[in-house]
Amino acid sequence: MRRLLAHMDVLDIARYLAALLLVLGLIGAAGLAPRKFGLPGLAKPIAERRLHVVETMMLSPRQRLAIIRRDNVEHLVLISPAGASVIESGIAPPPQRDSAP
Repeated sequence: MRRLLAHMDVLDIARYLAALLLVLGLIGAAGLAPRKFGLPGLAKPIAERRLHVVETMMLSPRQRLAIIRRDNVEHLVLISPAGASVIESGIAPPPQRDSAP
């Protein structure tokens, strides 16, 4: 009788873990859906966004430089705990290189 109860406990634990993984997967899918499909009022699709972080570089553990592109104009920004400062504005992005040889 004890073996039957121990066996049922293992099955119950496995069932609970499977249910937990299923619920976490559904929550993750629900969080990604607005970003992927651009549901109205929640988020724009990624292809329609005007603001992009092109590149970042750590200067120190608390300071970072970032190139941010908005409407094909790039800005160099210093980000630190004290705030953000624009170092250079209105930088034209480099021309696109063809990947074909």
